[in-house]
Amino acid sequence: MQNMSADVARRIALGAQGFADARPTGVPTRAHLRRVLSRVKLIQIDSVNVATRAHYMPVFSRLGAYPAALIDNAAWSTKSRERLLVEYWAHEASLVPVEDWPLLHSGAKRRGWWHKYSALAAKSGLVDEIVAVVAESGPIGAGAIEKALLGSSVRDTKNWGWNWSEVKQMCEYLFGNGVLTTGTRRSFERLYDLTERVVPADVLARKVDADEGARELTARAASALGVATETDLRDYYRLPPERSRQAVAELVEAGVLEPVAVHGWGAPAYRDTAARVPRRITGRALLCPFDPLIWERARTERLFDFRYRIEIYVPAARRVHGYYVFPFLLDGHLVARVDLKSDRAGGVLLVQASHAEPGVDIGHVAAELAAELRVMAEWQGLTDVVTRPSGDLAHALSVALAR
Repeated sequence: MQNMSADVARRIALGAQGFADARPTGVPTRAHLRRVLSRVKLIQIDSVNVATRAHYMPVFSRLGAYPAALIDNAAWSTKSRERLLVEYWAHEASLVPVEDWPLLHSGAKRRGWWHKYSALAAKSGLVDEIVAVVAESGPIGAGAIEKALLGSSVRDTKNWGWNWSEVKQMCEYLFGNGVLTTGTRRSFERLYDLTERVVPADVLARKVDADEGARELTARAASALGVATETDLRDYYRLPPERSRQAVAELVEAGVLEPVAVHGWGAPAYRDTAARVPRRITGRALLCPFDPLIWERARTERLFDFRYRIEIYVPAARRVHGYYVFPFLLDGHLVARVDLKSDRAGGVLLVQASHAEPGVDIGHVAAELAAELRVMAEWQGLTDVVTRPSGDLAHALSVALAR
């Protein structure tokens, strides 16, 4: 088994995620988006919209300011030739390449939460009625489906939020089982359509068994991570432990993965044999909490000696770094973290708190962070960056922004 230093493992991981690639000098194009997708394999979706929607941010982190329409067209265009991505439960709710659809429906993944609605689906008769409405009217939202079925323009208010109506439950059941998918989105509302009208027929026709699906998904995870433990690989697509372990063993035997011992890691690791080792990592990036580089918190701590937790659900008085905190990557290291909020009415990007990591050059970090925050603000159509006096980096950042 090959021994590997923690520094080499970190550079491999950053290179695999696209952070060794130079940002475009001009306006990023669809080709640049494809390059990012070839690295990360999937983009997580989340409803939180404090700074920007989670699915837009990983592309910004790797390309810089880019037209958001690149993602919108790739994910939700009603023109099939423009569509690169489709929604499904991959890591969590995610955008995945259309061609990966058969792998995610191969039986390789663990049983989905939507199966708790199976009894309702079997007895309610709603399934066929919902499919008929979607076939006639899709893309269509769950509320509109409910109105069509109930013949009423008044939605039952008790079903707002997470107290889903039976119609919404059945829509999610059908989504989870691949009968429906997202045709498009409107103000982030999912509009359902028949999967056969969204995913190309040749992709839908491809049949993959569970073992092949697990191997293919694990190989994609390995490509995206560069070097990883078995649990890291398993987490990327949320595979069951037994399938993941079998897939890893088969990929080692096939020469796709190479066992390695990374200094300081408490578990055996596996290197994607196609992964390169960048000599150095340069550049900067703000990372949203759902970026695939850092979404697995234990791995983030192993790679960067950076303990990171999302504090959205922590009471305000107990938060350490803030509500919606973005780690700041600079020259291959996580050197700071900022709690960001886009004040769209006021036209400013708010830095509600800013903290430096121990031992960093505060002035240098503040200058680079200020520059990246200005790029992010301009990308969102905001006219200024305003920092509040919270955190040990706040003063230096305020001075850097004033320059």
